[in-house]
Amino acid sequence: MSAGKLLMVGAGLSGAVIGRHLAEAGYDITIVDARDHIGGNCHTTRDDQTGVMVHIYGPHIFHTDDAEVWDYVNQFARFMPYKNRVKTTSLDPKGQRGVFSLPVNLHTINQFFGKTLRPDEAHDYIVNEQADTSIEDPQTFEDQAMRFVGRDLYEAFFKGYTIKQWGVQPSELPASILKRLPVRFNYDDNYFFHKFQGMPEEGYTAMIEKILDHPGITVQLETVFDRAMAADYDHVFYSGPLDGYFNFDLGRLGYRTLDFERFTYEGDYQGCAVMNYGEEEVPYTRITEHKHFAPWESHDGSVCYREFSRAAEPEDIPYYPIRQVKEKALLADYVKLAEDSAGVTFVGRLGTYRYLDMDVTIREALDTARGFLQHAETGQAAPAFFTAPL
Repeated sequence: MSAGKLLMVGAGLSGAVIGRHLAEAGYDITIVDARDHIGGNCHTTRDDQTGVMVHIYGPHIFHTDDAEVWDYVNQFARFMPYKNRVKTTSLDPKGQRGVFSLPVNLHTINQFFGKTLRPDEAHDYIVNEQADTSIEDPQTFEDQAMRFVGRDLYEAFFKGYTIKQWGVQPSELPASILKRLPVRFNYDDNYFFHKFQGMPEEGYTAMIEKILDHPGITVQLETVFDRAMAADYDHVFYSGPLDGYFNFDLGRLGYRTLDFERFTYEGDYQGCAVMNYGEEEVPYTRITEHKHFAPWESHDGSVCYREFSRAAEPEDIPYYPIRQVKEKALLADYVKLAEDSAGVTFVGRLGTYRYLDMDVTIREALDTARGFLQHAETGQAAPAFFTAPL
């Protein structure tokens, strides 16, 4: 006998993981998604022309220190070793355009400044000769960068990219966006710090298909959620936009979206998976070459994306929550509406209006499912948020 009927809105990681956990606990799960595929923005598919596995909504690289989450995804996919090594084009202090390694590391510093510094020498050079130590309490993104690496590195690698990515001057962004400046005084060019890093061998969509492969789960694609649907279920887990659940009654929360200019190439276009473009004059933020996200495969042809960031319009796919002052004020109003609503829990990047990496999304989904079961055992109603958005 079913423990009850639950509705998951969204067939991305949040809906899939929560749905699977609660299906295994005996619930009858229905998952609806407005798109014609599962996986949300993690959706991957093979390109018919080249055979390359393409990350349709931009690249997703799995990295985590959470051993339980790593073990969880490895139940549903074979993860291949993958290290994200990002390059960027920019101008050095002499105005010469070059290709540099990110995050800023000892190789970047030596190449950029034309030096041969050892780790301790590079540290002293950045701290004593480059960093603006007059900035004691950084309040803005620009302050934070200037305080820790100085003007030259800031303008070459952070300023232009940030303007393109966020559509505002770095002096208008909070320092918290640059929480810890990734600068390494060794030659480690692995973009991430995490213990576990990899890519699912057959892509994220295949992994999520296996998560959803349970007799208690029904998936309905090309199905737009309407709040009237909730009447047929004991509870709803909603991973769509928080403001969208309330029909944007209080106004729209701000997002950045991405436009992709896809092109193919016979051979190897750029020699790496991600090439950033640090100069503001270059209209795109980066070019991604998708066959390099699967280095265990071999393809003659190549699929590349130029990425352009802009403010999201109502019909666009929202990617990055802006979360500046006015958005946070509006978010607080929507959180109050949500907390006053019965029978629904808001989850994921859109439901909680937070930027989340995949591992954090899965961690929160598992915690949400477990929390729901604990509330059900004691006869308590599940809260609107198991992870507070503010």
